[in-house]
Amino acid sequence: MMDIARFSALLSQRQAGHTLPQDLYISDDSFAFDMDAIYRHSWLMAGMACELPKPGSYMALNIGKWPVIITRDANDEIHAFHNSCRHRGSILCQPGHGSAPKLVCPYHRWTYNLDGSLFAATRMPADFEKGDHGLKPVQVRTVAGAIFICLSDDPPAFDEFGDRFAEYAAPLNFKDMKLAGTDLMVEQANWKLVMDNARECYHCATGHPDLAKSFPVVFSGFFDAEGDRRATEYAAAMDALGLPHQAVQGDWWQMSRFALNEGASTISMDGQHLVKKLLVEGNGGSVGSFRWALDPHLFAHATSDHVFTCSFLPVSATETHAHSRWYVHKDAVEGVDYNVDELKEVWLKTNLQDRDLAENNHRGVVSPGYTPGPYSPDAETLALQFADWYCSKAQAYIDTHAR
Repeated sequence: MMDIARFSALLSQRQAGHTLPQDLYISDDSFAFDMDAIYRHSWLMAGMACELPKPGSYMALNIGKWPVIITRDANDEIHAFHNSCRHRGSILCQPGHGSAPKLVCPYHRWTYNLDGSLFAATRMPADFEKGDHGLKPVQVRTVAGAIFICLSDDPPAFDEFGDRFAEYAAPLNFKDMKLAGTDLMVEQANWKLVMDNARECYHCATGHPDLAKSFPVVFSGFFDAEGDRRATEYAAAMDALGLPHQAVQGDWWQMSRFALNEGASTISMDGQHLVKKLLVEGNGGSVGSFRWALDPHLFAHATSDHVFTCSFLPVSATETHAHSRWYVHKDAVEGVDYNVDELKEVWLKTNLQDRDLAENNHRGVVSPGYTPGPYSPDAETLALQFADWYCSKAQAYIDTHAR
């Protein structure tokens, strides 16, 4: 049984503006708490609707140890379910993508329609009601071609984020993309340390020399470039194209569109386009990056030629999986319009560097000499916001379950 009072005491020890008490990073109990208090009660981006290209398509993934399946049914509707047979609980589909007219449990062949309803279950008694044994639904919202899920029956408010995301993402036509590449990177570090690293660029100038060629790694605050000549010119160009660009955020999300380094049209090893078939043609194919981020797990960048997403999903107190995906225009031809290895190169190098930094951070946090340290208000604004958000969400969960 979870010791709610213990976690309340840990949160109360945290000094404002500082990292967290050691136990919240390293203990198995804290991991179990995080999965229930944070991941189960948060909106998570599961992928893009283009990954379900036709009726019968499905994709399966794990949120921690919890299996989920997402389907596109015969009416072109997208659904999400707990990937657990209503007979004896077997997983229906292994993680990955597939296509099937129905979902069939490999254990006893119970069969489900893609809308989750039970189609067939052999050798059950005459009074067995199929309608009572459909797959358990997961909350799902599809916005501007992206799929978001929440495992709670009482999810956080979504509409403000959904409206702003639709506004910022619409010009890129995510529905007209295809999945071009994936990567799974295993990190031996607590998920909160991985997220801290992903939410700041204090380390980027020296830690990511390849990324720094195209990506502006010296932002202050929340992508604050006010007063900079190039930023002013960029804002005017985006206004002329009707592309929203102001940095906006809510309780669990942030988004903005910002200029890349001078001479760069995309995020790549040299700043030049990686895909000939562009998602958006305006301004000569140079529209900076549309960045969005979701707490607790994701950051993403959409440039004129491709979209990159990176989702961090915890496996244990000491292990986190980084799931990366690259998307390109659906009509782009591999080997003609783009090369997959070149498409993935800069973010793979960056993620490997971040993995080493996060793992090194975790090894230091385990030390008996670890003491929570202060974030830089200028260079680590979003990392500090993430830590504050985590504490607020954890405390809200404690308040609810302590009644």
